[in-house]
Amino acid sequence: QVQLVESGGGLVQTGDSLRLSCAGSGHTFSSLAVGWFRLAPGKEREFVACIDPIGDMTYYAESVEGRFTISRDNAKNTVYLQMSSLKPEDTAVYSCAAARPRITISPLAGDYASWGQGTQVTVSS
Repeated sequence: QVQLVESGGGLVQTGDSLRLSCAGSGHTFSSLAVGWFRLAPGKEREFVACIDPIGDMTYYAESVEGRFTISRDNAKNTVYLQMSSLKPEDTAVYSCAAARPRITISPLAGDYASWGQGTQVTVSS
């Protein structure tokens, strides 16, 4: 299984930007789709964005499209989530996940086999 470690979370103000990183271990990481999900207190886990193994295709939740950008650098085994124009409702624990083999791109949590521990993002108003 792939091991994933997120970093880059923090406390920011409304309108600020933040970049999250998801570092993957193992030689298979670059062959797997990766997604970002978030979990806010009292809410269900929510899909945020995903990217295919080579970085050609991306897909976003409607709530973040136009504000967040997912990208990857397979040479560094890292996937990024650039977040801009942050809002208080973006406050959550953000986790990255590696998809099961042969999944090209998916917003479904069930299509992901390996998960990181998450990083807290807090947006103050």
